[in-house]
Amino acid sequence: MLLLRSSLLLLCLFQLHAPSSALPFEQRGFWDFSLDSMENIGKMAMMNDEEEGSAMEPTPSPGMPMCPFGCHCQRKVVQCSDLGLTEVPRNIPPDTRFLDLQNNQISELRENDFKGLTDLYALSVRNNIISKVHPRAFVPLKRMQKLYFSKNLLSTIPKNLPASLIELRIHENRIRKVGAGSFSGLTNMNCIEMGANPIQNSGFEPGAFKGLRLNFLRLSEAKLTGVPKDLPDSLHELHLDHNQIQAVELEDLSRYKNLYRLGLGFNNIRNIENGSLSYLPMLRELHLENNRLTRIPQGLPSMKYLQVVYLHSNSINHVDVDDFCPRGFGMKRTFYNGISLFDNPVNYWDVQPATFRCVNDRYAIQFGNYKK
Repeated sequence: MLLLRSSLLLLCLFQLHAPSSALPFEQRGFWDFSLDSMENIGKMAMMNDEEEGSAMEPTPSPGMPMCPFGCHCQRKVVQCSDLGLTEVPRNIPPDTRFLDLQNNQISELRENDFKGLTDLYALSVRNNIISKVHPRAFVPLKRMQKLYFSKNLLSTIPKNLPASLIELRIHENRIRKVGAGSFSGLTNMNCIEMGANPIQNSGFEPGAFKGLRLNFLRLSEAKLTGVPKDLPDSLHELHLDHNQIQAVELEDLSRYKNLYRLGLGFNNIRNIENGSLSYLPMLRELHLENNRLTRIPQGLPSMKYLQVVYLHSNSINHVDVDDFCPRGFGMKRTFYNGISLFDNPVNYWDVQPATFRCVNDRYAIQFGNYKK
């Protein structure tokens, strides 16, 4: 009897300490954005939580749904991508910071779809078929900073975007018009990406960007025939590549004195009016590749901080000794570290070596061979 009791005791102890055969769920690689990794967004959110004294995980109240059906929820992240959803799921935990709804079949954002999600930091609805957004759909999102709305069917900018927004990616939609006050309430943003929309110059109403402070704007792959007017004067980067711009006129760039980088590549530019670049005293990088220029734009020598100039794949047939560098030394604050001139009908042996006297290194100059 004593031996039997000892055996039973050992069996119980073994069962208590035996490892479970069910491994814990581990979630990987679902927050797939072009410019933001999940790790970086998560670190930013945790820093915000620590500053506000709320980094500890809240204890869910009894009976509160832990996760919408079919979705994966972990550490305030709710992943509902690639599920064939036709609407925003219900019962999203109110402490959600990141909501991933990309790659579904959602056609509309309704008034109460995000009700109670006051802590939401980032929302992705990219690659759906959304054509309608209720004017009050984003009203509950008091702290949202990143909105990814690319690859949908929107024809206008959604109304009442959260005032806390700092990044909006809305490219590859069907937006033809940016009405007055489209960005009202957004006083200080970092990035707006709205390329690959069929916007013409006439599609920007006066006051469309009124009051908006913005660092980065991309309007690539649109239907622009000229540099748009009345864009935010606070811009540091402006990308207008892959359009139908034919010329840069004198006043086109007059309000963008803070630009560091200007992208005008892959257009039909034949002429840059003399003096138009003088409005860009802080410019570091200029893209004019794949255009129809026949000469080096005037005004480059007086640009003290210009470091990179892309002029390849044009029709430039002559380079003068003073096209890039000012006469004398001490006038240019930073030397060039990149000048591309390949795929132009100019012979490098016809260009005087002194032409590149304000270039850091001879390897910074790219000529290559011109091929008809």
